Amino acid sequence: MSLMFDITATAPGSGPVLFRALCPDCRARCELTAQALRLAIGGSRRTTFYSFTCPECGSAVRRPAGERIVELLTRGGVSTLRLQAVAPAAPTTSNA
Repeated sequence: MSLMFDITATAPGSGPVLFRALCPDCRARCELTAQALRLAIGGSRRTTFYSFTCPECGSAVRRPAGERIVELLTRGGVSTLRLQAVAPAAPTTSNA
């Protein structure tokens, strides 16, 4: 796997797409189904990421997702969560 694209996808025969990712903690090369991955798309590169739990060591892994990875994951059936910025709450006034 390259450093730029740290996740790849394969479609064995006519079966489900399998994603290969590297765990940064235990260095295991994991094969994951679309259901094992989560994709969050935010308003910036900093808030767009994919995540999974390493099947080898149990670590929660969160990695940035650029346009290419977002396309790869969405085409492979990974469910997507779209993050929205929350407006700051209006100051409350006290009637004392």
